[in-house]
Formats: sequence, C-alpha cells, structure tokens
Amino acid sequence: MSDMSDDERAPDDRDEDEIPDDVLATLSDFLDGVLPIDERPRVEAKLRDDALWKRAHNELLSTRGALSTLRRARAPQTFDQDVTSTIHKRSAGRFFARRTFGDRVPFGLIMVVAVIALIAIGITLYSSQTGSLKSDKQLAPRHHEPVVDPL
Repeated sequence: MSDMSDDERAPDDRDEDEIPDDVLATLSDFLDGVLPIDERPRVEAKLRDDALWKRAHNELLSTRGALSTLRRARAPQTFDQDVTSTIHKRSAGRFFARRTFGDRVPFGLIMVVAVIALIAIGITLYSSQTGSLKSDKQLAPRHHEPVVDPL
C-alpha cells in the first residue's frame, strides 16, 4: 500500500474505479437542485455520453435511496442539560460555573463612583467655614501672647 494520499497522487495513478471529487460534487449539486442553470445542460450531456458520470450518478442515487430509508435520530429532551453537566464535570467548573459576587459586581464603576464621592467631600470640606482642609491664615494667631490675669 502506498504512503501517498489521494490528493498527492497524479491523475494517471488513480484507480480506474475511483470517481473524482469534482464529478461527485457537481452531480450532488445537480441532484440537490443547486447547480447553476447554465451548467445543467453540460451535466445532462455528460450523463448521456460519459460512462464515468453515469456510474457516479447511479451510485449517488443508490446512496441517497439507502440514506432516505434510515430513521432520523432525535436528540433526547435533556440533551443540552447533559452536555452542560458533562462540560462542567470535565472542566472542574471553569465553564458554566456559578458566578460569585465578585464576578457580578462592576468594580470599575464602583471605583469611579467612590472617586467622585471623595472629590465631592473634599470640595465640601474645603468650601465650608469650619472645614478642616481649609487653612485660614487670618484666623490663626501669629504668635502666642501670654495671657495676663488681672488679679
């Protein structure tokens, strides 16, 4: 058996029984009704005149017939829950895990609100008459004078 894949083989090396992929794709589009209208007469002519195209057409028809007799499989009603639980088990909770409080709280927004609140408090303290952030040099004594008791 050769180590080369079908794509690596030269066209002369292919088995005579092998149908090229482009023929299968074109015939499949023809049977599905999605082949452009301008290509349909060319394919119909190939089906009349070319034995390879006839054989490929017959094989596709028999394959479609066999597939149409199969029952359609339906997914179980709990399919999505089963998949989610399997992913949860295999990933040790990294996916679909319950979100903690820290994941739900927008800390960036809280930080912006806190900075604005601190600025507002600072402005309020600075502008008030008794605010501790304001240094009023006129109210502060320049030097201490001894208080003399008149007695």
